[in-house]
Amino acid sequence: MIGPSLVRRERKPEGTRVEVRPGLALGGRAFVVMAGPCAVEDGVQMAQAAAAVTQAGCPVLRGGAYKPRTSPYAFQGLGAAGVRMLVDAAARHGLATVSEILEPADELDGVAILQVGARNMHNSSLLKALARQRRPVLLKRGLSATFEEWLLAAEYLLAGGNDQVILCERGIRTFETATRNTLDLASVVLAKQLTHLPVVVDPSHASGRRELVIPLSLAAAAAGA
Repeated sequence: MIGPSLVRRERKPEGTRVEVRPGLALGGRAFVVMAGPCAVEDGVQMAQAAAAVTQAGCPVLRGGAYKPRTSPYAFQGLGAAGVRMLVDAAARHGLATVSEILEPADELDGVAILQVGARNMHNSSLLKALARQRRPVLLKRGLSATFEEWLLAAEYLLAGGNDQVILCERGIRTFETATRNTLDLASVVLAKQLTHLPVVVDPSHASGRRELVIPLSLAAAAAGA
């Protein structure tokens, strides 16, 4: 198997800046925080979330409208209606947005960053379609993916012509049960050293425990995220 090459640091020693909108980019010196609920539930929730995110000084509002679930009986998201709630709430506060895409046909008009979730990291058809769109993509590491598999998923996007890619370490599945997943900070350091792509961390999905979000965020910052 040919390993990842387009993502390697030697290709772009100065690093890639992902332009989310004028005045907001990832890959520079700024520590960009993206915050918001896992799932969009209603307009009131999103209005409150947008206000809280703004007050905290975060420039990006997160909210999932298309939700892949382990169980077919679990809440699957509000779809296009949820996207509109997210975008409208963000617009009232001047925030950018990030939301998950499950398939190319999903309606995500107005969303600044398209998120490829952990379950879809290996979905090569989706990655190829997003490469053609040339929009910023937040690529989450698969819950059981190796470091190289994560980079090869990013390689699909770059090979298709889209270098506006953000790597997201969100924890991997291990034998540990004290936390939801195990946050692999070593992979953050490696990704910063070996690739030219911006790297972010999702501490809430990694730990599943709110009291660990701030300590893990500080650890991620120390690791270079």
